[in-house]
Amino acid sequence: MKSGQTIVMLLVFMAIAITVTTASVFLSISNSQNSSRLQISNEALAVAESGMENALLRLLRDPSYTGETLPVGDGNATISLAGSSPVVITSVGRMGNYVRTVRVTGSFAGVIFNINSWTQVY
Repeated sequence: MKSGQTIVMLLVFMAIAITVTTASVFLSISNSQNSSRLQISNEALAVAESGMENALLRLLRDPSYTGETLPVGDGNATISLAGSSPVVITSVGRMGNYVRTVRVTGSFAGVIFNINSWTQVY
């Protein structure tokens, strides 16, 4: 093999190695960003659920409760109620730019509040 061929082969292998390394770095960065987004989104869901639990407690204590904005950690939950039988409670959790919503439908049977559904709204 001539020395010119050796240099050409070395350059080809280096180009392949650089391409593979670059792709690996981009995949690692992408996975890290997606993981961070998922974590913040899950925190927004936890804020919405915290707001819902607060709303249920407040509604049991005061049936005329109409909602509020509740700070939860670094986020906030906006709680709203609609209807009377059934009552539809919506809690919107916000964490940064991420928003997650939980909706509960239920009704009073005397002093007991029966939850018919607890769903995440997409």
